[in-house]
Amino acid sequence: MTRDNLLKWLLRLIGGVELLAIPFVFIPFSWMQAIHARLPEMEALLHAPALEYLARGLSAMYALHGAVVVFVSTDVVRFRPLIRFLGVAHLLFGLVMFGVSVAAALPLWWVLGEGPVIVTGGVLTLFLSRERRGA
Repeated sequence: MTRDNLLKWLLRLIGGVELLAIPFVFIPFSWMQAIHARLPEMEALLHAPALEYLARGLSAMYALHGAVVVFVSTDVVRFRPLIRFLGVAHLLFGLVMFGVSVAAALPLWWVLGEGPVIVTGGVLTLFLSRERRGA
C-alpha cells in the first residue's frame, strides 16, 4: 500500500470517528446524562442550557470537521497542502485538549484517550503527507 493510500485511509478513519458525533447534536439531553452516568469516575451531568448548547455545538463542530477530513481524503494529491495544515492543526489541538483535560481534572483514561490520540493522528498525517522526493 502506498503512503498516499495509507494517508487516505488514516484521514477516513479520523473523519469517520468524528462523524460519530452527529447523533449527539440531536439526542435528548437525558440520553447524554444516561451515557455520562455509565462512564467511570465521572460526576453527574447536570442540565443547564449553556452546557447543552456547548455539548451539542461541540458535537456539531466535530462532525463538520470530520466531514472536511473525509472530503480531503478523496484526493490527497490535490489537497496535500490542506492535509498538511490539518496535520499541524491536529497536533496543536491535541496538545491543547490534553492541557484542557488535565486542567479540568478529568479521569486519566479521558486525558490519555483524547489529546494524545489527536496528537498521534496529527503526527501520522504529517508523516504520510510529506512530499515525495523526485515527484
